[in-house]
Amino acid sequence: MATLKDIAKKTGVTATTVSRVINNRGYVSDKTRKKVYAAMKEMNYQPNELARALSKQYTNTIGVIVPHIDHPFFTKLISNLEAAAAARKYKIILCNSNEQPEKEAEYLDICVSNRVAGIVLCSKYVNAEKFGALNIPIVNFEREDDAAAITIQCDNYQGGRIAAEHLIACGCKNLLHFGGVIGKEMPADRRANGFTDVCNTAGIKSRVVQCDELINASMNYHSYIEQGIKENLQVDGIFASSDLIAAEIIQVCTAMDIQIPERLKLVGFDDVLISTITTPTITTIHQPMKEMSEMSIDYIHKSLMGELVPNNIILPVKLMKRNST
Repeated sequence: MATLKDIAKKTGVTATTVSRVINNRGYVSDKTRKKVYAAMKEMNYQPNELARALSKQYTNTIGVIVPHIDHPFFTKLISNLEAAAAARKYKIILCNSNEQPEKEAEYLDICVSNRVAGIVLCSKYVNAEKFGALNIPIVNFEREDDAAAITIQCDNYQGGRIAAEHLIACGCKNLLHFGGVIGKEMPADRRANGFTDVCNTAGIKSRVVQCDELINASMNYHSYIEQGIKENLQVDGIFASSDLIAAEIIQVCTAMDIQIPERLKLVGFDDVLISTITTPTITTIHQPMKEMSEMSIDYIHKSLMGELVPNNIILPVKLMKRNST
């Protein structure tokens, strides 16, 4: 079985350089890095992950804790995080909590006991401060600010403003926003704030409708949407807090014989796959998930290297105009 020294001899570099390549630490030129990887492949070299973990106190894995793996937003997020992690030579441990607080806390403990290099936390319940003393880099992804973690969000408030401005520019006079969970505060609530502020300034009638936790957990919003529309029959523009909700609005409106975009304009949020495969396709607010995912992995890596990173990052969003408006 090939050893680290065998790889060094094969490539003509020092064992220290080979170690830097394997552990993704320190500067190594792209030419040397490719040469080392080629030699590792040719000699079937397999790094001893356990030994590496013991020597540097962490493995090359990053924990990712999400509340749903089947929600279109988290499906796209997981894909982007895995790609970003692979580019940095990390693997991910995926944990699906199904929005159960005790399960999320258990997954955090599992990540700690498995010596993960860092954690990307998309949970609404677990407070990362309790893990601050363990010196594990934690990224809050679209969570409220937390002093013990790096917080990465999109500009939810601006997204709400853009959605309202676009609907008003399309001639809408009576707007409705489906979003938020009764009794739960989330960064996504700022979408409603931006939406309402624009409507109030423009003198446009608007209403925000929230759902309960059971509906949010089930991801079946049909009854909630139908009730909201029936209580606001004059609505001619809707802003949905996710593309999933927007897609279900199209289904409900079809059943109620409400034509989109002729009778009612619709804007979603996230810009995930579902927004491009409905009929009509959904005008939506693009959330820069690829950039946010790359930043999450990059900041975990930099934290491990002892580099300073900002603890609160907000990235801009933009309008993706499609057929629903």
